[in-house]
Amino acid sequence: MSKKTSAQPALHKVIMVGSGGVGKSALTLQFMYDEFIEDYEPTKADSYRKKVVLDGEEVSIDILDTAGQEDYAAIRDNYFRSGEGFLCVFSITEEESFQATQEFREQILRVKNGENVPFLLVGNKGDLHDKRKISVAEAQARAQQWNVHYVETSAKTRENVDKVFFDLMREIRSRKMDDTKVSNGHGKEKSKIKRLKCCLL
Repeated sequence: MSKKTSAQPALHKVIMVGSGGVGKSALTLQFMYDEFIEDYEPTKADSYRKKVVLDGEEVSIDILDTAGQEDYAAIRDNYFRSGEGFLCVFSITEEESFQATQEFREQILRVKNGENVPFLLVGNKGDLHDKRKISVAEAQARAQQWNVHYVETSAKTRENVDKVFFDLMREIRSRKMDDTKVSNGHGKEKSKIKRLKCCLL
């Protein structure tokens, strides 16, 4: 069988955001390589790319794992601008990281001019039940307020790791399809109007 070389698989760009130490890198590395790395100290943003099968279609996912403490707002804004979807991660064991999600959400909306971007709120470290500080209800309430989905993960046990990446890719794909329909539709309407005006003249 000959491989299809003409069509490149669709590329979905995912940005990992959240405070330092919440497990963004652990989730990314677990998804990429099926391994759990406990002590990972990222000093800068890392980018990863992987081919996966999404609902029967081969696609590429590009993951930018931000370091969580980007010093320069301009760099952070560039990251956010390049993203098509966001996994906003906090640790269920850390109140501060949950509060910080509010700021990340606001920054993303500001950079994206308030448009409703594909976005998942992710409560990581779900295996640490005994150290839980943020209840499921509290996190779900925030997700509801933002009109996004909330999922709890554990990079350690791999619980819901694939789910959050695949769910976000589905949202990104859906958004792209909507955008294509809208731009195609508007394009046709505009050209019709122009033609009509020319005829009238």
